[in-house]
Amino acid sequence: MSDRLLADWREHALKLESEINKVVVGQQSPVRLITTSIFARGHVLLEGDVGVGKTTLLRAFTRGIGGGYQRIEGTIDLMPNDLVYHTYLGEDGKPHVSPGPLLMSGENLSVFFFNEINRARPQVHSLLLRVMAERTLTAFNKEHHFPHMLVFADRNQVEKEETFEIPSAARDRFMMEIPIVVPSDNDIMESLVFDTRFHNVDALVDTVPADILKFDELNAFSGVIQSSVEASATLRKYALELWLATKTPTHYGIKVAGVDMNRLVLAGASPRGMSMMLRAARVNAWLHNRTAVLPEDIHAVFHATVAHRLVFSPVYEMRRTEIAREMLSGIMNSVAAP
Repeated sequence: MSDRLLADWREHALKLESEINKVVVGQQSPVRLITTSIFARGHVLLEGDVGVGKTTLLRAFTRGIGGGYQRIEGTIDLMPNDLVYHTYLGEDGKPHVSPGPLLMSGENLSVFFFNEINRARPQVHSLLLRVMAERTLTAFNKEHHFPHMLVFADRNQVEKEETFEIPSAARDRFMMEIPIVVPSDNDIMESLVFDTRFHNVDALVDTVPADILKFDELNAFSGVIQSSVEASATLRKYALELWLATKTPTHYGIKVAGVDMNRLVLAGASPRGMSMMLRAARVNAWLHNRTAVLPEDIHAVFHATVAHRLVFSPVYEMRRTEIAREMLSGIMNSVAAP
């Protein structure tokens, strides 16, 4: 029964990917990682320039899995309450209150997109992180539940004025950080600019068949994947070695050009981060029709699940993306895979 269930869901997951890739072209790698995060039930940080299709991507995924999609823009004057309710003057001249983006879809909230999260103040981050961790919120003398919600947050990496960088403890709450970059293929670039099909986002998203997956069954099915895909003792030992290498890269002979490796790492990946990495690796194995995790499943999710958790000395923070990428590649090359 479990094998049949795993196969049926895999077929639908691959159909979802294929439909998304028709709508957001040239982003196969981010699409696979977002699919993985959906089945591993983990929140995601998105990193990329303006106008690379992040909103289209998330709307297309939401249409494919069902449930409610809500979005909020990070601004310097955004307050925690703005996530919960709106106040406005009614036609009767009296103040009224309506549900804000977190409450608008009720328990059916499936995808919550926080655009430019680093423009919002730490108090707003604090509320969001609590909701992410507990999936509940008390408002209007009532407890609201968001059992199916995944949070996707985008950081503006270009403009640094009036921004509040997310602290490392907050970054650790996100299962993955996924870079979304402009495709380098000339044909894809040309079609994105000149093919009018890509200019009407609403019509484009509507081409994705609705409810390929059932958002309110994902939590239960995620548990089936985690209990059905094995991680052998040898593989666990390998994962442990990778973890230790993020903490003390010098012990493994890791070098990054122009970096004093003895001063680079203030903190490696957290235990939560490594457990999330293995959750994601199990999903990757399932998507490849395997019943056990292989080193290549860990490699497929290693950068996305670990890079944003590394805490570097302040002097290296400005270059953290390239340094983390080089350091993690060095770790995968240096630690012997079983």
